[in-house]
Amino acid sequence: MSDWTEIPPEPRTIGPLGWMLVLSRGAFLALNILAGFLLYLIVRLAEWPVFGKSRPLSAWITQLVCRNAIVILGLKYRTRGRPMKQKGAVVANHAGWIDIFALNAGQRIFFVSKAEVASWPGIGWLARVTGTVFISRRGSEAKRQQQLFEERLRMGHRLCFFPEGTSTDALRVLPFKSTLFEAFYTHGLDRVLHIQPVTVIWRAPAGEDPRFYGWWADMDFASHLIQVLSARRRGAVEIIWHPEVPVDAFANRKELAAYCERVIRTAHPLAVA
Repeated sequence: MSDWTEIPPEPRTIGPLGWMLVLSRGAFLALNILAGFLLYLIVRLAEWPVFGKSRPLSAWITQLVCRNAIVILGLKYRTRGRPMKQKGAVVANHAGWIDIFALNAGQRIFFVSKAEVASWPGIGWLARVTGTVFISRRGSEAKRQQQLFEERLRMGHRLCFFPEGTSTDALRVLPFKSTLFEAFYTHGLDRVLHIQPVTVIWRAPAGEDPRFYGWWADMDFASHLIQVLSARRRGAVEIIWHPEVPVDAFANRKELAAYCERVIRTAHPLAVA
């Protein structure tokens, strides 16, 4: 049997109406991001002298931009449950870049991303400015990353990361890696932090491949963005905010990671084995 990562979606033909949607939605999306970014910089400049690395005001702008993006992309947006209020982190399954809009539209969070994203043209700079935490797979960076995690968590920033370690075809939940969960068990953080599992469910537009919103393997960003922008029918995303749990309810990172994986997978009606 072929590995699922080796089976790409069937190529789609984008007709005249599809290209009109690409141009119009693309223009509105770019304007939304640019306007939000400029406003973010203005607010951040005023915010920095008073609050420093904390971002009590500018994070609202990021959330507004993401909510606008959901509308521009023509997505139906539904949520269940409530984002947590306690200090801690959010963990979710990962379909691709589009998860960032869906998750940030529902809660003011800061993403944890692989270090390579920081060097991506445009996207990397936006991610840096909006407070993304970049992590490296190099073992020599582990201690520094641990300190950075702890600093941001103690600040009250709700970090969001994807324990699968990669994006998927939106139809499966991969086994969770427990490495990043170790940050919650240092210097007494386990006694004050909570973790909220979040299930992200993408539903393709009618008539499209069920994997429409997935972004995996060697798929390039530009062509996938064009595919999403060209959709003539509305797709949908559902965010399930599961009840948060105290970190110290679990003996170690592996138990906590396993619990989050089980909750997220069980609530995903489209997930395949």
